[in-house]
Amino acid sequence: MTPPRYEVIGITGLPEIRNGDDLGRLIVEAAASQGTALREGDLLVVSQKVVSKSEGRVVPLADVTPSPAALAMARELAKDARLVELILRESRRVVRMDKGILIVETHHGWICANGGVDQSNVDLDSASLLPEDPDRSARALRERIHGLTGVDAAVIISDTFGRPWREGLTNVAIGVAGLAPIRNYLGAQDPAGHTLQATLLAVADELAGAAEPVMGKLNRVPVTIIRGLPFERGEDTSKALLRDPSRDLFR
Repeated sequence: MTPPRYEVIGITGLPEIRNGDDLGRLIVEAAASQGTALREGDLLVVSQKVVSKSEGRVVPLADVTPSPAALAMARELAKDARLVELILRESRRVVRMDKGILIVETHHGWICANGGVDQSNVDLDSASLLPEDPDRSARALRERIHGLTGVDAAVIISDTFGRPWREGLTNVAIGVAGLAPIRNYLGAQDPAGHTLQATLLAVADELAGAAEPVMGKLNRVPVTIIRGLPFERGEDTSKALLRDPSRDLFR
C-alpha cells in the first residue's frame, strides 16, 4: 500500500505583477518554464497580494484624504490617518481598537486586523487592499487557466491572518474555486466506533497554511501547486468558512 502523500511546489520566475496583467497566463507560463506544467488534479494556492496587484487594488497614500473619524482614531492608535481611512473604507464595522491595531469585519465578512490593508511587498507610500470579491477572482483564474491549458485546476486565494489565543500568523483561504472548502465528517464513525458529532475540517484553510512555508513572506513565490492530493471537488465559495453569528460564542 502506497503511503499517502502530496507535494507543495512553488512557482518561481513570475515578474512583478502590475494592474491589468494576465495573471492566469503568467502562472501557466512560469509553471511550464520550471518543468512543473499544470496537470489535471492540481490545486493552486495564490497569494492575495498578486491578485490585488493585477486587479488594481493598490492605492497610493497620497490619494487618500482621511475623514474626521479616521483622524481621531489615528491619533488614539498612533497610526497614519490615511491607512486608518483605507481600513474604515474596507470595513463594515470595527470590532476592537487597541495597541495600534484595528480589528474589523471586512465587507467580505472576514474578521481580521486592519481590514486586510497591507503595506508589505508594494511600492513605498502605497497600500494594498483585499480583492473586492476573492471568490470571483479565484473563479476567473480557474477559468483562464482552463482556457489556456485544458486543465481544471482548483484555486485558493490566500491571505495571512492572526489567530485568537495563539501567537503567529497563518495563511487562510479568502477565495475558493473548484474545491469543497469544508470536509464534513458529521455522522461518520471513527475506527473505535464513535459517531463524530462536531467535525468539520476547514480543508481550504489547511491547504492555504500548508502552502505558506514554500511561499514565504520574502521568497517572491506568490503561487504554489498542491499536487497529488485527492481533494473533494465542489462549487462552494469561501463564505462556507464563515461561522454564522448565531453560533459564534465570541462576537
